[in-house]
Amino acid sequence: MKKGKSPFPMVGATSLIVIFAVLCITVFALLALKTAKSSSKLSIISAENAIAYYNADSEANEILARLRNGEKLQNVSANGNVYTYFCKISDTQLLNVEVEIRSQNDYTVLKWQKVYANDWQADDTMDIWDGIF
Repeated sequence: MKKGKSPFPMVGATSLIVIFAVLCITVFALLALKTAKSSSKLSIISAENAIAYYNADSEANEILARLRNGEKLQNVSANGNVYTYFCKISDTQLLNVEVEIRSQNDYTVLKWQKVYANDWQADDTMDIWDGIF
């Protein structure tokens, strides 16, 4: 073998910079793809939640209209002229509505809020390392 010649091809500084740049671009492209997929999933879930809420809102408005017309409904509790009812949004959320109806055209919405259907329970099952191996 001749002196000064390496059996391996020489890689110059420019080639190393190009290789590093290609690796960086590849990593950034993969991160961008993952972010786009996550954003897409989040937007789908947000749209489904909005649709479910507005379906419950529409149902609550229909019940309110029927109450204002003087109908007595099964799932509506009455305390004088204050009526309370729930409309299902999802398995875990309800729309809680409370209205005071004085006449067909005179009513006051006292409560129109989203509430959780299940009771909250503390999760105290966290395992904490006690320092012993």
